[in-house]
Amino acid sequence: MTPRLTPDDPGAESSAHPHSGKTSLASLDYSVLQQCMHCGMCLPTCPTYAETGRERNSPRGRIALMRAVADRELNVTTSFAEEMSYCLGCLACTTACPAGVDYTTLLETARAHVESSGITATPKRTFVRWFTMGWLFKKPRLLRLAGRLLWLYQVTGFQRAFRKLRLTSLLPKRIRELEPSTPKIQRHFSDTLIPEITLARGEKRYRVALLTGCVQDLVFSDVNHATAQVLAENGCEVVTPRTQFCCGSLHAHNGDQENAHILARRQIDTIDPERFDAIISNAAGCGSHLKHYDRLLAEDPRYAARAKAWSLKVRDVSEWLIEIGFRKPHAGTGATAPHIVTYHEACHLCHGQKISKQPREILRAISNVELRECAESTWCCGSAGIYNITQPSTSAWLQMRKLGHLKATGATLVTTANPGCHLQIENGLRATGDTQIEVVHPVVLLAKAYRTEIARR
Repeated sequence: MTPRLTPDDPGAESSAHPHSGKTSLASLDYSVLQQCMHCGMCLPTCPTYAETGRERNSPRGRIALMRAVADRELNVTTSFAEEMSYCLGCLACTTACPAGVDYTTLLETARAHVESSGITATPKRTFVRWFTMGWLFKKPRLLRLAGRLLWLYQVTGFQRAFRKLRLTSLLPKRIRELEPSTPKIQRHFSDTLIPEITLARGEKRYRVALLTGCVQDLVFSDVNHATAQVLAENGCEVVTPRTQFCCGSLHAHNGDQENAHILARRQIDTIDPERFDAIISNAAGCGSHLKHYDRLLAEDPRYAARAKAWSLKVRDVSEWLIEIGFRKPHAGTGATAPHIVTYHEACHLCHGQKISKQPREILRAISNVELRECAESTWCCGSAGIYNITQPSTSAWLQMRKLGHLKATGATLVTTANPGCHLQIENGLRATGDTQIEVVHPVVLLAKAYRTEIARR
């Protein structure tokens, strides 16, 4: 729970906070800070406000704090930093907001402001941020090496033995708590499963680039493979560049604007948007950030125009398939019984990109799929990037709330289009002993239907 926050907080930063570049709230166009008209429409949609009922834990309350910092009426304090960290960044408030408040920019700038102030810096935290965001996630070959080592640890039985011998009790408390949630690494990464160029089946209508991601590549390369197959079935020649970089969403959402800029430039250098009809993402959190490269690099004279062209070309795979009029498969998924399916909407797909009906249209196009809606489908599941690490209590509360709604549908398949949501729901099901419900990406079911159709020809 965040402590009381006032300008006179005893934990207040003693020296003036810096206001430089895009890491300062004071550097924002003041109209962005003034957009909120305090109507309160966001309050019922905000999970943290629902949890506490306190104004400061709502979007409206946080914006008031941000504005106070920008106006130099409030110093950056540990309490301000904790409040910015407590926000999920789910963007449900942006869907409810009648004034069109740019909460993404506000929150990312506020978090960057906190980091530049140094108010939360400790040797341990500084090292973890450098190791992960400043090193590991900037070097795709190194990240893959780490993934390969983790895969060996999992498949050779060391992980099972480690757990059976209760050696996890030797780990620090927080790591011990997170250990059961370690994602299962795929045997083959995307480069092995997908050729650099996948030819369109039938007439070639489009040429697209496929983004394989960083964590997505290690944990859900099968989703990337299915995406390439589905695109090819719909007349797309799919170019999948080797060894792609992280999109930088992890950095932007956690106050590391410098590395977010670096990684955005690397993406644009790797994939020239002018060579493609679309740039395809299948991970909601990444896609939402990738569409904002134009804003991120707007003041970079070398990249601003290319970033604008990039943002115009980025599409979520479901968005693109509906846009080009995807072909309805002539077969089901090949399962002997119909699938009872429900759909969890990833926040950065429904709120961040306003894509809600397209994944459902894809699911309804598959003959042996019965789609059942769940309550609060647009509510956050508690994953929210690294929120389950930084705010475990609220994350677990949202996870259990989500599982209750999903199970109430009677579905045996939960579909979702974001790796973080996928893992959060899957881990929750496993922790509660539920082995009957699977979690899949919608495009995986569509790919299965196409394969069944081809096999029957």
